[in-house]
Amino acid sequence: MKKAKKLSLIEVVSMAVGTMIGASIFSIFGLGAEIAGNDLPEAFILSGIYALIVAYSYAILGGKIISNAGPIAFILKGLGDSIVTGALSILMWLTYVISIALFVKGFAGYLLPFIHIKSTLLAIGIVEVIVIAFFTALNFFGSKAVGKAEFYIVLVKLSILLVFILGGFMTINWGMTKPGFNAAHTSGLLNASIIFFLSYMGFGLITNASENIKNPKKNVPLAIFISILFVMVFYILISLVTIGNLPLAAIVKAHENALAIAAKPFLGDFGFILITIGALFSISSALNATIFGGANIAYSLAKDGELPDFFERKVWFKSSEGLYITAGLGLLFALFFNLEAIASITSTIFTVIYVFVLISHLKLQKAYGGKKILLVINLAILLIVFVALMRYQWDTQRTAFYGSIFTFIGAFVVEYLYRKYGKREMKDQAITTQPKP
Repeated sequence: MKKAKKLSLIEVVSMAVGTMIGASIFSIFGLGAEIAGNDLPEAFILSGIYALIVAYSYAILGGKIISNAGPIAFILKGLGDSIVTGALSILMWLTYVISIALFVKGFAGYLLPFIHIKSTLLAIGIVEVIVIAFFTALNFFGSKAVGKAEFYIVLVKLSILLVFILGGFMTINWGMTKPGFNAAHTSGLLNASIIFFLSYMGFGLITNASENIKNPKKNVPLAIFISILFVMVFYILISLVTIGNLPLAAIVKAHENALAIAAKPFLGDFGFILITIGALFSISSALNATIFGGANIAYSLAKDGELPDFFERKVWFKSSEGLYITAGLGLLFALFFNLEAIASITSTIFTVIYVFVLISHLKLQKAYGGKKILLVINLAILLIVFVALMRYQWDTQRTAFYGSIFTFIGAFVVEYLYRKYGKREMKDQAITTQPKP
C-alpha cells in the first residue's frame, strides 16, 4: 500500500481556516448581530480569546500526543479509560452530527432567497432533506475528493470575502460601528461571544489529523495559533464592514443570509450573488468535510473505542451504518431545532469537551508542560463560559437547554450500555513524543 503523503503546515492551516471561515460565519452572522448589536466586532474578539484559551492546551498536548482521535486522546491519556471518557467520545461524534444540522440550516437560508422562494418551515425542511440526502448518497457511491483541492477551496472563499471587505471599507460609516457600553449592550456582547465561540472550533480538526501532519511536534501548535489569529482578523473585518454599511435592523431582518444582504449597499446585486454563491460553496464544502471526513472518525471512535488501522477520508470503516445514523440524526436536529438553538447546543457540547481537555492537561502538566496557574485560570474562564451558555439557553431557548441536557444524558446512557453489554474499552493508541523531563 502506498504511504499517504504528510500534510504541510500551509495545508493544515488551510484545512482549519477553511472549516472556521465557512459555514458558521455565513449561517449565524445575522443571529450574532441580533444578540450583540453594534458590539459584533468585540464579540468576535472575545470569542477568539476563549478559543486561544483552549488552544493553549491543544497546542501543548497536540504536539506531544499524536493521534487522530484528537481531544479524546488527550482525555484518555489524562483521565484514563472510564465511562466519562467514553461518553465524551460519543459527545465528540455528536458535535459533528449537530454541525451537520447547522450547515443545512445555513444552506437553506442562503439558497431559498437566491432562487426567490419564501423561507417557510416547509420549504426549509424540504431543502434540508434534499441536501443531506444528496451528500449521504454521494458518500455511499464512493465520491473521492482531491486532498490538495482544500487549499484552492479556501482560496476561493477568502477571495470572495476579501472583495466583500475591500468593497465595504470604501463606503463604511464608522459612526455605525461604535460599540455601546451600557448594561444591555454588555449582556448582548457576552451572550454573542459564547455563541460565536463555535465559529473558531475548526482549529480542533488540526489535532484530529496530527498523525498525517509533517513534524507534528512543531506544526500542530503553529497551525493552531496561526489559524485562530488569522480567522479572528477576518471575522473582525467582516463584522465591521457589515455593521458599517447596513443598518442593524436590516441585518437582523435578513438573519439567515445577512452577509449577502450586507453586500448590496456597496456591491449591488453582484455583491448579493457573489456572497450567496460563496456561502453555498463554503457550506457545501464544510458539510462534505463533516460527513465524509470528520464524523466517520468520531463515529468509529464512539462505537468501537479505537480508530481502525487504515483510515481513508471518504470511507466509513467497519461501521457502515454510521453514515446513515450520522446523517439521520443531523437531519432530526435540523428539523426540530431552530438555528439559534442548534448553534448554542453545538457550543455547549464543544465547551464540555474543552473543559475536560483542560482538566486532563492539569493532570498531565508535570509530564507534558504548561504553566499550572495559567491552566487553572483558563479552566475557570471556560467553566464560566459553560455556565453562561446554559443560563443563556434557559433564559432565551428552553428547547436548546433541554436539548443540551438530553444530549449529555443520552451520551452517558449509551456509553453505560456499551460497557455493560459490549464489554468495550477506550484504547490508547496515541504516539507520544518525548514528554517534558
